[in-house]
Amino acid sequence: MTVNSAEGDAATRKERAAFGFREVGLDEKQGMVDAVFAKVAGRYDLMNDLMSGGLHRLWKDAMVGWLAVPRQASRRDYLDVAGGTGDIAFRIAERGAGARVTVADINKEMLAVGEARAIKRGLDSRVTFAEANAEDLPFDDGRFDAVTIAFGIRNVPRIQVALEEAFRVLKPGGRFLCLEFSAVDVAGLDRLYEFYSFNVIPRLGQLVAGDADSYRYLVESIARFPNQARFAAMIEKAGFEKVEFRNLSGGIAALHSGWKL
Repeated sequence: MTVNSAEGDAATRKERAAFGFREVGLDEKQGMVDAVFAKVAGRYDLMNDLMSGGLHRLWKDAMVGWLAVPRQASRRDYLDVAGGTGDIAFRIAERGAGARVTVADINKEMLAVGEARAIKRGLDSRVTFAEANAEDLPFDDGRFDAVTIAFGIRNVPRIQVALEEAFRVLKPGGRFLCLEFSAVDVAGLDRLYEFYSFNVIPRLGQLVAGDADSYRYLVESIARFPNQARFAAMIEKAGFEKVEFRNLSGGIAALHSGWKL
């Protein structure tokens, strides 16, 4: 049976997605997420420091360390998805003389912050920025040696579609790495972390960024995200092989790796 475009649009509007603890229309979520990050862009990195006690820097270092960027000058092309402020891209570029990194982010405000930081660091010739949707990347098949995404995948309305897009733009033999908040697996730490997340982080957001609601959403989005095993299964479903994960800080965050073989 053929479904006309009007029927298809109606079906999409009926699909639901999680926005924190709320259920919203799939076609609504992206705009709502965009609004959150437009509000917090200017204080995003400062708030990451405050929320994680600086641990996010160590986690990002661990991610790029596991990526094993070659230090020699031979060219390698990397795509960092949802990486608007450039944290991962700059780490990759600074480790490899031949690294060229494209930062793809759907949010203009986050990209503006990243571009300004790239110029300040003198990396604007090797780190470029593109406004792009993780579910529909504007890049050719098999273009990149590696695709990374840090603390962004949980904000994508259709996570499975984004994983399939990452697989598509990777070269054969290319690697996917994802850093994301996950499920704490240390007794006692889980309750402490939950209390801190729901009681302290929104207050920090209000004090530092003047916006408690955006940070309440971010906390809720972490709680709704699939645990390590379920997310690994989603990566495998997208076509990746040799999928594995490493817990960081007792599972507060986790690194997931997969290969396009």
